[in-house]
Amino acid sequence: MNAQKLSKRLEMVASFVPTGAVVADIGSDHAYLPCYLIHKGIINKAIAGEVVKGPYDSAVRQVRAENLSDKITVRLADGLAAVQESDHVDTITIAGMGGPLIVSILENGKGALKSVTRLILQPNIHAKVIREWALEKGWAILDEEILDEDGKIYEVLVLQRGNMTLTEEEVLLGKFLLAKKSDVFIEKWKKEIENWERVLNSIEKAEPSPEIIAKREELHHLISLVKEALKA
Repeated sequence: MNAQKLSKRLEMVASFVPTGAVVADIGSDHAYLPCYLIHKGIINKAIAGEVVKGPYDSAVRQVRAENLSDKITVRLADGLAAVQESDHVDTITIAGMGGPLIVSILENGKGALKSVTRLILQPNIHAKVIREWALEKGWAILDEEILDEDGKIYEVLVLQRGNMTLTEEEVLLGKFLLAKKSDVFIEKWKKEIENWERVLNSIEKAEPSPEIIAKREELHHLISLVKEALKA
């Protein structure tokens, strides 16, 4: 992967960036995504934010090597603290983290979201937490994609301002992903059911306690919910 050729998951993130957007890429690592977006003529200006000194230095070097220092500002900052009002950022990308960490970045930096109209988020795990946050905070899901890269399954969620309603299964599985029911989506959730069934088998042998009983009921419910959704 480099600034000319992204990984599949980052290519998917890039595909949702509107032409002419001002992007803040949070947790930018080598700043490959903003460099790529500018090389492709999709955007003209970006912020690359990194909280860790090593990746920050890598991003600075990469931007210089690509001769993009006049178009990409690299900042060492925690989360959305990398975004300043004068940047006029309208699109934020956050990729390669867990859903809860992405939500905590958005929540802790909510002041920086004032001018933002689109969030493109790629959680490695727990996308459900992002959907729950979106429901609560006035963001609507515009689209979702799921892909397999090197044996790992990733989801990409695209949010815009607005209200939405989601059923319990749509919060868990993704409304758009559920409608598309791709092979990768089916594979992901069949594996999840297998994992839940393994856990269920192990706790069935445990001494009953209020916690064990609650966990057993939760697993039965999840397995039933997902099986029904896959069947529909």
